Amino acid sequence: MASAHTLPMVETRKDFAHRLLQLSLPIMFQNLLNSSVSFVDTMMIGQIGADALAAVGLANQVFFLITLFFFGVSSGSAIFIAQYWGAQDIPSMHRTMGISLIVSSAGALFCSFISIAFPTEVMHVFTKDPQVVARGVQYLVSVGISYLFTAIVMTFSTALRSIGDTKTPLIASSIALTINVVLNYLLINGIWIFPRLEVVGAAIATVIARFIEMVLLLSFVYGKKRPVAASIKTMFSFSKAMLRKFFITCTPVILNEMFWSFGMTTYKIAYARMGIDVIAAVNVSESIQGLFFVALMGIGNATAIMIGNKIGENNIDLAKLYAKRCILISFTVGAVLGLMLIGTSRWLPIPFNLNESLHAMTMHALIALGAVMSPKAVNMVTIVGILRSGGDTRYSLFAEMGGVWLIGVPLAFVGGLVLGFPLWGVYLLVALEEVFKLIISVTRIRSGKWIHRLTNDHIQLESTRSLEK
Repeated sequence: MASAHTLPMVETRKDFAHRLLQLSLPIMFQNLLNSSVSFVDTMMIGQIGADALAAVGLANQVFFLITLFFFGVSSGSAIFIAQYWGAQDIPSMHRTMGISLIVSSAGALFCSFISIAFPTEVMHVFTKDPQVVARGVQYLVSVGISYLFTAIVMTFSTALRSIGDTKTPLIASSIALTINVVLNYLLINGIWIFPRLEVVGAAIATVIARFIEMVLLLSFVYGKKRPVAASIKTMFSFSKAMLRKFFITCTPVILNEMFWSFGMTTYKIAYARMGIDVIAAVNVSESIQGLFFVALMGIGNATAIMIGNKIGENNIDLAKLYAKRCILISFTVGAVLGLMLIGTSRWLPIPFNLNESLHAMTMHALIALGAVMSPKAVNMVTIVGILRSGGDTRYSLFAEMGGVWLIGVPLAFVGGLVLGFPLWGVYLLVALEEVFKLIISVTRIRSGKWIHRLTNDHIQLESTRSLEK
């Protein structure tokens, strides 16, 4: 008799590659779509004036922070949902969704209250310019309610992706983003029968688009009776033990996202102190790098889903095999993307209309970023895809925060402000953070200690509770 850990005979490299592409391509496309729509929105708002562009950019820092919180909660819940789906423990999967929905909605309502009740105070955190504050207040008051819609969308989108359905969130998001762009054009500029509302129009377009996305997603989930179509009663019937396990596992993920965002902000402080041209080159080079990173984000998320499902099925050997394959794929894809970035570095900054010296600085920065793309790719897969899907969230927190705060941030200040390195040199110095993360994460994965089958603790407990009812 085959053991529980025997690899299934149907598993081939072709099957694996097909499944990885099936999951990752829709995620890649959705991330690319989000980036493109954000770029178009910025262009439209920029036509109003610099003060409007600054106001919306600063006001949206609230959304940036709450989105990171949502991402932390949903990433944590995805660990459980993927494993419960693999174990076919649907009631526990639904209860995890309930916990995630409560936590995300609470955060959304808090930020909505702050945005609507104290918009002036929020804007004063960033600027004292009266025109920018006035426009930012208008935007915050109008856009605040959309945070709740986003919380609901992220909860159900994450659940769908965790069971392998990446197309449905993509379809709902594509429709909503298209509506957002059209309404932005009509309401910002006052086209046809619509009034010219400027930044308020941008906020209203966002609210309508996110509400439609929520309605579309819920309609499909419950109309088609998808496996994540949880009843209200089941979603909110979780036990204290399950709630405690959720927070023990998910809190490191939430902290990871929050402290990572603070780390990225601290990097910007270091670069800004190196000069105006440097921070301009950083913004351009990192926006270009972001387009290349879309593919790696898709692979990282697909890795988490596939490995989480296999751990839930208790197919540990196959989960380990998937981890090895995904590391090799990420290294290869990262190397190819890095070479592409280096090879096109001369031409990529051209659309930004930079002066000659700034163009050269950006080009050299892109070459440096291309050189370190491969270790970044491996870290994306090992930390986000493998360690988190295995429930090893405290170790992934240590790897990420240790790299950023003990190595990357200090070296950015030392290299840029003490040693006077050029931007490309600082980028290469900061990349030692990626080397650190790569070494300790791959070492952890090789040890096998990253695998924690989280479903074991609840299957018996929740089944007993269901029988008692």
